[in-house]
Amino acid sequence: MHTETPRSERSALFARLVEIGGGSPGDGSPGAAETLYDRHGVLVVRVGDVAVKAHQPDRELGPEFGERIRLAAALPGILLGPDGPPVDAGGRTVTVAPYGKPVDPARELPWEDGARLLAALHRVPVPDGAPSWGRPERVARLVGRLGDGPAEDAVRRAFAGLPAWIRGEEPEPPRPVERIVHGDWHLGQMVRPRDGGWRLIDIEDLGRGDPAWDLARPAALYCGGVLDPADWERFLGAYRAAGGPAVPADGDPWTNLEVPARSLAIQIAATCVQSARKDDRPLDGPEEAMIDACRRMASTGIGGEPA
Repeated sequence: MHTETPRSERSALFARLVEIGGGSPGDGSPGAAETLYDRHGVLVVRVGDVAVKAHQPDRELGPEFGERIRLAAALPGILLGPDGPPVDAGGRTVTVAPYGKPVDPARELPWEDGARLLAALHRVPVPDGAPSWGRPERVARLVGRLGDGPAEDAVRRAFAGLPAWIRGEEPEPPRPVERIVHGDWHLGQMVRPRDGGWRLIDIEDLGRGDPAWDLARPAALYCGGVLDPADWERFLGAYRAAGGPAVPADGDPWTNLEVPARSLAIQIAATCVQSARKDDRPLDGPEEAMIDACRRMASTGIGGEPA
C-alpha cells in the first residue's frame, strides 16, 4: 500500500533527483528544478530539458523494466521513454527522460491524438522477448485494500462478477490477440516534446497484451457517465479510423471492451473510495458516479451504454 513520504525524506529525494538531472533547485537558472508530479509515492522533477522520476518504492519493476526501456527506445515516434537504464538513489529506482509538455486540461482535450497514438502502438509487430504487461492484477490489489462501508461493499460486489482469472482465482486464459500495449493509458500519459508531436510516457507496463485494455479507462468512464459521449465517440472513431486492432473496424466494440471496461470501472471506483476515506471527505459527483456504475454491474453488468 502506498504511504506518504515524510517531508524530510521527500526533500532529500528531491535534491537527489535534481543532482541526477544535472541542475540546481529552484534558483531561476536554466537548470532550475520544479516538481511535476508528487503522488502515490512517485516523485517527478523537471530539471531543464529532462524529467527525473523516482518510481514507486513498493513496486517491483523487475528485470523486465530494462526490456521495456529498450522497447520504448525502438519506437521514438510513439513513446518518450528513459534515455538509459535506471539508476539507484538511496534504494529508489530513478529514470531520466526528455521533458515534454503535458496535456493542458484547460484546453480541448486531444482525444483523437491519443487514439491515433494507441492505434500506432498497437499496430507495431510484437518483437521476440517482449515482456508481458500483466496489468489486470491491479484491480484485485486495490479491491483487497478496501475497508468497510456501503460504497466499499458496492465495489466488492461488482468485483465478484468479474471473470475468475481477473480475481486471481484461475490462470489467465490465452489471449485472442497480442499486441504491444502501453498498459496504463490515459490522457495524463501524453506529452509534447520539443519536436511538437505527442508521445506516450510512463512505460512501466509496456509490453505484450490485449490492446483492448488500453481503451479500458475511457470506456469505463463513458459507461459510468463521467466521460461525455461525444468525447468517447471522438476517441473511438479516431482509433478505428487509424486502424487500431483492439476493436472491430465497425459494429459493436463491446464484445472486446466489456471485461476491460468493467475491470477499470471497478479499479477507478476503488481508488475513489480510498482517496475519499484518506482525506476524510464525502465522495464527489464523478466518484459517486463510478460507485453507481459498480452497483449496476453487480446486477446487470456493464455494456456499451453510459449511465
